[in-house]
Amino acid sequence: MDNYVTAATIRSLRESKGLTQAELAALVGVSDKAVSKWETAKGLPDISLLEPLAGALGVSVAELLSGQPIVNKNVSGNMLRTRIYVCPVCGNVIHAIGSALISCCGITLPCLSAEEVDEEHRIAIEPVEDEHFLTVRHDMTKEHFISFLAYVTPDSFRLVKLYPEGNAETRLQLRRQGYLYVYCNKHGLLRQKV
Repeated sequence: MDNYVTAATIRSLRESKGLTQAELAALVGVSDKAVSKWETAKGLPDISLLEPLAGALGVSVAELLSGQPIVNKNVSGNMLRTRIYVCPVCGNVIHAIGSALISCCGITLPCLSAEEVDEEHRIAIEPVEDEHFLTVRHDMTKEHFISFLAYVTPDSFRLVKLYPEGNAETRLQLRRQGYLYVYCNKHGLLRQKV
């Protein structure tokens, strides 16, 4: 069976941080003999020590386990790849640029897929001064309401939270082509091209 953390990985990461075995041991809360055993493959760190060890070495647990640095190769994110997640328990709204594993209130949240907006949820856009007044002609009762409006362009994401018994309206600056999203608690996520 392969070791889950190799001696060479621990040694090279420690040396790249400029730490002695004793200094690393003090940061992790073990003896320097334990670190020596890890680096000579005569022992392995306990699983409870992986997070403190990774932190002391300045890497993620995934990097510590794989022995490979994880480099973010996405040098220019595109906000149009936005994925929206809504917690059914607390109503928390989370957005990520691309797919992610998101959990809230102990539940793994599915990524919402957006349908094209229908007449009941169409967003009316009216220019007002240097902004736009957005309105959804939708009931805003405690049982059936619009939870948020979002405006997404290639370089921005703007979300306005709405509440039951309020108005389904807001003001935003619509500067570029993109999408307006509306989230109805009964019909889900809908989008309208701008």
